[in-house]
Amino acid sequence: MRIPGLSLELDRLQAPLPIWRGSVDADAWQVAARAVAAAGGRLVALWGTDRGWREPGGFAVCAAYALADGLAWLDLALAAEAPIYPDLAIHFPCAVRMQRAAADLLGIVAAGARDTRPWLDHGAWPADQFPLHEQVPAGATAGDTGVVDYAFVRVVGDGVHEIPVGPVHAGVIEPGHFRFSVVGEKVLRLEERLGYTHKGIEKRFTELAPLDAHRLAGRVSGDSTVAYAWAYCMALEAAACFAIPARAASLRALLLERERVANHLGDLGALGNDAALAFGLAQFSRLREDWLRLSKQVFGHRLMMDCVVPGGTAGDVDRAAAERMSRQCESVLLEVQELRSVYDGHAGLQDRFIGTGQVSPELAADLGLIGLAGRASGQAFDLRSDHPWPPYDSLAVKAVTQRAGDVAARVAVRFVELFEWLRLIQAILAGLPAGAHRAELPLRDAPAVGAGWVEGWRGEVFVALELDGDANGQRIRRCHCHDPSWQNWPVLEHAVIGNIVPDFPLINKSFNLSYSGHDL
Repeated sequence: MRIPGLSLELDRLQAPLPIWRGSVDADAWQVAARAVAAAGGRLVALWGTDRGWREPGGFAVCAAYALADGLAWLDLALAAEAPIYPDLAIHFPCAVRMQRAAADLLGIVAAGARDTRPWLDHGAWPADQFPLHEQVPAGATAGDTGVVDYAFVRVVGDGVHEIPVGPVHAGVIEPGHFRFSVVGEKVLRLEERLGYTHKGIEKRFTELAPLDAHRLAGRVSGDSTVAYAWAYCMALEAAACFAIPARAASLRALLLERERVANHLGDLGALGNDAALAFGLAQFSRLREDWLRLSKQVFGHRLMMDCVVPGGTAGDVDRAAAERMSRQCESVLLEVQELRSVYDGHAGLQDRFIGTGQVSPELAADLGLIGLAGRASGQAFDLRSDHPWPPYDSLAVKAVTQRAGDVAARVAVRFVELFEWLRLIQAILAGLPAGAHRAELPLRDAPAVGAGWVEGWRGEVFVALELDGDANGQRIRRCHCHDPSWQNWPVLEHAVIGNIVPDFPLINKSFNLSYSGHDL
């Protein structure tokens, strides 16, 4: 892979998707960002790392870009005495919060950044300590050092007032603060504050053996446990230059598609309920519960946690289980088709959905909206069709898109995607290859890197893995897990502008972003 304007030749990683990696200087860092933006590419993730003795200065900032040819992971080494790098937000607005998080966790700073407020640091660690510094033991920075007053942007004018919501909510959702500036009931501005559940996951990875850390990856965000576990295992297998058996790849895809269907069923019921159609919630909740129960019976866990393991899958599927899952797909398809006719024909529901929380395709492209929400605003990105890896390379996955970008479009995408995923599951079950579902993964005794890139149900999940190794084996130096919610949370702030306050829960649910996957 070559990035326009750069003479740098990147190295291909041994991953099933096209992923390259290379090191750049500060000038090339800026040239690459401009070139990727000009080519219509996307910023997938930005993170920092403390490499200690391995490099002069020890610190580095990393960026992963999605281009037509695949993913490019670029490293920029930083001086220890001045760990500063050029700001990427001028090219990719979604970089703002990633850069703020890197400053909180490592002390590396984007030069010229307009927003330098803390993001993940709520005063939980001393200002002169950074949780991801190599010499800082896990948990050493824990402990309340005093609540930091966050400088929300103020909106002033006749009749303008603020409505603070959260971080503790009336339901069971995780904590997040939403500061509304409104006139009457119309929202002029929304500003989010997240990071309340920073858990130290990235530091915890460094204490785990590489062959065990898939379990932690699968707990980054419980509703995406398969996607994260697969992305981690893909990264580990890439670092080991190891290809999993064909049957294992198909079983992983089966697990991922079942995870996708379960979440779509839950969301469609919740969206109906938020628009006062309790019937929708009851019916979709029933379907989801049946779906989860069969997952429990076949795979041993309702959410299929710990089913994806290094080298393949924890268990296999026999013919009887495959037939049960295939029959369930047929049954669910018929019921969802009928429920879609109810949703589409319900005047009250459509009145709440149509035109609410709109994100135009142009705004979506500018802000980097991805995944399910992006496809509802004309952003036709889906790794399974853009860069199909086994078994998706034989399944002809169709990316489902809408252009209206409102709640109705995000609901429509969910319905059509459900029909497509049910088809995929049946195709996977019908074509399961013979052979082993798992093979022993041999690790090297030398430093190695790997990356995993998987289309989760919200959007693309990315894992970057760095391993140190010697005669005593390998250990994790850095594991960065990236959730698509990092890109999409800021877009929610724009989607709510001009809407009324009571529509926010509906708009929020139509995105259904992850707190846990964001607050590592």
